[in-house]
Amino acid sequence: MNSSVILAEGQSNAALLTFLFYTLAVFGLAAVSNALLKSKSFLSEYFLGSRSLGVWAFALTFAATSSSGGSFTGFPSKIYMHGWVLALWIGSYMVVPICTMGLLGKRLNQVARISGSITVPDVIRDRFQSPAFGLLAVMLIVFFMSFNLVAQFKAGSLILNTLLLDVEPFQNSAETFGRFTEGITYLQGVDSQYLLCLLTFGVAVIVYTTYGGFHAVVWTDVLQGVVMIIGVLILLPLALSQVGGLEQATRQMANMTPPKNGTANLVRYGLSSTGRLVVPSGTWLQITDGEGDLPRLFRTAQEAVISESETQANDIKILEITTPEEIRRLTGGESAVEFFEGVNLVQPSMTPYAYGADAEQRGSYVTGPGPSPTDAVGFLPLSLAFSFFFMWAISGSGQPSNMVRLMAFRNTSTLRRAIFTVAIYYSAIYLSLVIIFCCARVLLPGMDAESDRIMPAMAVHLTTGAGMPWLAGLLVAAPFAAVMSTVDSFLLMISSALVRDIYQRNLNPQASEKTLRRMSYLCTLIVGTVAMVGAVNPPQFLQDIIVYVGSGLAACFLAPMVFALYWPRANLPGCMSGMLAGFGAHLSMYVAGAFVNESFFRPYRLLNFDPIIIGLCTSFLAVFVVTKMTPPPPRHLVEKYFHKQSSS
Repeated sequence: MNSSVILAEGQSNAALLTFLFYTLAVFGLAAVSNALLKSKSFLSEYFLGSRSLGVWAFALTFAATSSSGGSFTGFPSKIYMHGWVLALWIGSYMVVPICTMGLLGKRLNQVARISGSITVPDVIRDRFQSPAFGLLAVMLIVFFMSFNLVAQFKAGSLILNTLLLDVEPFQNSAETFGRFTEGITYLQGVDSQYLLCLLTFGVAVIVYTTYGGFHAVVWTDVLQGVVMIIGVLILLPLALSQVGGLEQATRQMANMTPPKNGTANLVRYGLSSTGRLVVPSGTWLQITDGEGDLPRLFRTAQEAVISESETQANDIKILEITTPEEIRRLTGGESAVEFFEGVNLVQPSMTPYAYGADAEQRGSYVTGPGPSPTDAVGFLPLSLAFSFFFMWAISGSGQPSNMVRLMAFRNTSTLRRAIFTVAIYYSAIYLSLVIIFCCARVLLPGMDAESDRIMPAMAVHLTTGAGMPWLAGLLVAAPFAAVMSTVDSFLLMISSALVRDIYQRNLNPQASEKTLRRMSYLCTLIVGTVAMVGAVNPPQFLQDIIVYVGSGLAACFLAPMVFALYWPRANLPGCMSGMLAGFGAHLSMYVAGAFVNESFFRPYRLLNFDPIIIGLCTSFLAVFVVTKMTPPPPRHLVEKYFHKQSSS
């Protein structure tokens, strides 16, 4: 029986109650935070929390913001798809706090206090006294963050959908909502359950972020950070116990070969020969062709609908299990799956993985470079592993969302303790996730086509197997919390860029606090609503978007910020050129990938290095060369930011 059905039969309303309780807690924190806005300077409090974050608040808001929907949706998806090599892919994340907080933290905080800056474009504008440079930074932040917001809204909605999938009140509400939206062209073909979850998630996050501001985001991040670590530490022993231990899971993965992807036709038979027939996505089917002792085992990767007037559905996406031991386990014994009755699968056309399918590549799930459906060199060749070390460890320093946190901590002692705290937090989270979702490869086969759902599906499966289906609500709250903590931070970043950096500093410098308050609320509300609408038909793979946005922002911001903070000779032409050069070099690799690899999210890799390496090298080189070729900055700026007596 499907694990979500068991959850519904056991204690279906527990998941709904968990979500409602969690949402009420978030709104309560927003209400308390809003009260603070009335007693302090609005902009500084709303967007930066009056620079007063202590160790735990600073550490957990930094960790929770970085541990986004990618960490709990996209990252588990990649572990499931490629196996143990993801430990190497993510390995440098453990030193992200040292690199990110140690490299820029103290100095960025000092410069922001000297200039009175509230946002990252604020820092850039004031450091070089250039409104144009500040506006360029705003445009790049809005460009990249818009991509990420849509992806995060998708992740939150998918998680909530899985959590409430078989809760009866939710099903009834989704059915009613589907009838209500039936005539809207833009929503045609979109699942009503997903739409309802998107609306619920979107409204909750937009309202509490708009109402509470930075402190609401920070306090909910603390709550969400605690929920995340508890969820992971509960999932880990459950996964190991149900798979039979880490050694057993690794042995089974070593015998696996990747599935084949393709299409087939589904033809009616028997009692299903009349009427409308729906074959859900994730349905198991088999073919017994008489060749050998094992059937061919398939799983549908999309929903198939055969209308009353038709006899078959053509070109339905499917995948085929290829490991003999896995086929035996799924067709007999306690682990046997249920097969759909009423259709025959005919004319399957299947394509094996580009790497991992050959006999000599058996065991690719437990060795590098890991299986890949598209790349003949595998998922993570050595040069690409080197690239991702820099992607996580170094480029994290170039994320404006992290920089905002570095502008808000109280003092140097807070920074030092937070670095230690976040390093331990990341180590516990990411190592545990690698182990959990390697176990998922064994426990939940055939989810490659919908691997972005593996985290909530695994939570439901493990808690059901442990006889505690009510616990699924708490565990699914972990990835849900991760998404919420990232969405609220990104919403606030875009809102601050629009209100502070465009409206107040360029259009209406004399704007009253009342006007700024209304503009801030309005911008946060509008940006969130637009992102929510964009998530109605989002891109498929969340982690690919996360990587593009993260590496792109680093290529744009890291070099200019490092030179601006630490090199007195750094000037406006040099840093502005570096920002544009990094953006152009990084984007060109992705545009080239759209032509060479037929997908924007499969970038062209020069010398097999990730675009982040090309972007960072180009950006750092451009800043240095152009700065040396142009006049030095005005003396008063150097004195303001680099003379001790000026910063005291």
